[in-house]
Amino acid sequence: MAKTRTQFICQQCGRTSARQMGRCPQCGTWNSMVEQVVAAPEQAPGLRHAEAASVPRRVTEIETASDSRLPLAIGEFSRVLGGGIVPGSVILVGGDPGIGKSTLLLQLALLMAQADGPVLYASGEESERQIKMRAERLARDQSESPPADDLFLVNETNLEAILLHLENLHPRLLVVDSIQTMYSHDLASAAGSISQVRECAARLQRFAKSHGTAIFLIGHVTKEGTLAGPRVLEHIVDTVLYLEGDRYQAYRLLRSVKNRFGPTMEVGVFEMREQGMVEVANPSEAFLAERVVNAPGSAIAVTMEGTRPILVEIQGLTSPTQFGNARRTPNGVDFNRLLLIAAVLTRRVGLKLAEQDVFVNVVGGIQINEPAADLAIAAAIASSWKDLSVRAEAVLIGEIGLAGELRMPGQMQARLREAAKLGFKSAVVPKAVRRGEGWPNGIQIVEARSLAQALDAAFTPLREAPRGRKVA
Repeated sequence: MAKTRTQFICQQCGRTSARQMGRCPQCGTWNSMVEQVVAAPEQAPGLRHAEAASVPRRVTEIETASDSRLPLAIGEFSRVLGGGIVPGSVILVGGDPGIGKSTLLLQLALLMAQADGPVLYASGEESERQIKMRAERLARDQSESPPADDLFLVNETNLEAILLHLENLHPRLLVVDSIQTMYSHDLASAAGSISQVRECAARLQRFAKSHGTAIFLIGHVTKEGTLAGPRVLEHIVDTVLYLEGDRYQAYRLLRSVKNRFGPTMEVGVFEMREQGMVEVANPSEAFLAERVVNAPGSAIAVTMEGTRPILVEIQGLTSPTQFGNARRTPNGVDFNRLLLIAAVLTRRVGLKLAEQDVFVNVVGGIQINEPAADLAIAAAIASSWKDLSVRAEAVLIGEIGLAGELRMPGQMQARLREAAKLGFKSAVVPKAVRRGEGWPNGIQIVEARSLAQALDAAFTPLREAPRGRKVA
């Protein structure tokens, strides 16, 4: 009989301990150590080496199919994955509750069942009837499409039962909603624990690699916005996707943070409507649709999400503080970055922001993390403080240094091409240090070495010059 022992496992980071602790010494979480009984595996006497089930092969002997990816009817989803679904891959999708993870993957399952064959949707949180009601609502505006007869629904939380269904159905795609509700009879711990999540994900990954079935796992997130469970869960899967956005806004961003079969940090933009997730083909135009032209405190930034340039409106507001300490309130930008920009505006430009509450908002609920939006943030704040509007036809691109200088961000040509395509006539950018780079036609380039020069150019009407020419 196998011997059993008791150990305590942190439900946040997975650290194991032989005794109970009130606080995990690794991640610092209180009351996260849960007692679990672990059985030592039995080993036959004299067994030293396991029989190898695989045979090493030369890399030149392995054949790869060029059309191995499964095409997707959802273009934004296909873009994030790198061109389609790779058979046998395991994809983890995380996001806040109610953000639309189940809706998006059910839409994907419906389209895959219509085009590529059987799809199994295993849910541990909703009944089969509830899933069908949502599927009927999603397909209401797609009556011309053939019915998804090859979509199979099952309400199951036992991993062994799901693996048995996979052996019988041989689906092209499996959706597990969610991995935290699954459990295995081989472990005595409860569903959602560290050991259960890790074991279920590992067994599903082995099945996917051996049978060529693509698997989507929906994962819960913590209050900090990271995937719940051990970090090893992200190492097991091939792709990690996050569905982001404000649940009170209509737009959702599907972001790739890990992808073994495609580029990382790609972003797909969706809009939540009554009929489900709808693709946004031109997100820049959508984010600028409700823009008020020539309004003080508004500036246009060009941010890069992966390889895609997106134009967003950044709003700034300054107001005399009613308390002793002025507040800095960002929405969509990093708080520390806002403090840095406000300090540079005060010290290098001469704006008296010490007694001003500063508010910055990115329209559309998008989160900007790159420093190329620094110049637009500074222009929006200065525009509100001076009560002057930034030129409506100008975009502002540049990183701000502590000395008040402007630095050139990457992929400038792609940013300028996107701005010219949307009808903007000029762009205020840092002074080009790297010569030989071709500037796109159709947009005037205003170069500035410092933040003060860039702000003067943003508030001053641009003098006439041939399009595409640089203006000092």
